Amino acid sequence: MPTTLEPKLITGTANIPLAKAIARRMSIHRNLGLVNARVERFNDQEIFVEVYDNVRGEDMFIIQSTSRPANDNLMELLIMADALRRSSAKRITAVIPYFGYARQDRRAKARTPISAKLVANMLVEAGVERVLTMDLHAAQIQGFFDIPVDNLYASPIFALDILHQFKDTGLNDVMVVSPDVGGVARARELAKRINAPLAIVDKRREKPGEIAEMTVIGDVSGKKCIIVDDICDTAGTLCKAAEVLMEHGATEVHSYITHGVLSGPAVERISNSVMKSLVITDSIEPTDAVKNTPNIRIVPTAPLFAQAILNIWNGTSVSSLFETETLEPAYEGLYDL
Repeated sequence: MPTTLEPKLITGTANIPLAKAIARRMSIHRNLGLVNARVERFNDQEIFVEVYDNVRGEDMFIIQSTSRPANDNLMELLIMADALRRSSAKRITAVIPYFGYARQDRRAKARTPISAKLVANMLVEAGVERVLTMDLHAAQIQGFFDIPVDNLYASPIFALDILHQFKDTGLNDVMVVSPDVGGVARARELAKRINAPLAIVDKRREKPGEIAEMTVIGDVSGKKCIIVDDICDTAGTLCKAAEVLMEHGATEVHSYITHGVLSGPAVERISNSVMKSLVITDSIEPTDAVKNTPNIRIVPTAPLFAQAILNIWNGTSVSSLFETETLEPAYEGLYDL
């Protein structure tokens, strides 16, 4: 069996621009490109994958978010993993920037599934031997797998962006805000990185999708508030939280969200909201509407994923990428700090 000289990248159709950006980033130091393959849908929407390049004995990385349409993109990932396994790939790593079904991580009521666990089982059965993802909705999903899972964090990227955006006005009046009690740990992590205080918006729901009441815990008067969360779907909670913060005396409200699902009326809500800016990553390929919304800005994750893939392939530490200082060289040129 030949010795693996380079990591090999292959992509589904979920987020081709991100996959190309990762390959481009890795090709700075290595002559890397995406493995030649095709993903085809038959008339009945069955998915067919054909890999043209030889992958025998290779260390393969499949880049595929399981975002909308979640079921199609998940099936693509599973079928690609099966194709690579049957083609004698040495190791298959699923690079899933956005892990779909992550919000179904527990049984909230009787006779409901734990779909995140089911997805984990299917990935392993298809031949995936390692998973690389970012900002899992629930950290315990790593325990659903019996294979290694590397969960990257967007907070180092966000910290770099905040330091760049607020370098002229300073961080003295910046406050990090968690939009709910469950996201306090995530918000506290970012607050520590930029040395800012923390506030919480406590929300109560009468039923799913409807917010009955919001209470601000902490003094936000005269502050530039930065709301931090992992997922923005319909943006109802986010826009309402921004309004409540402004009502409590905040001077500006910005939001930093890892995964911009932005379904339904989300883009319209954000464009009409009191938020000065919404910053998302490209873990989910943005639509034209998202790209053209003036107060939505997209930060790249390709440098982070490219370095993580190289570290996995080299057998070096992935957790070193959790530190903002470690990522600064990877984002050199983008952020002049």
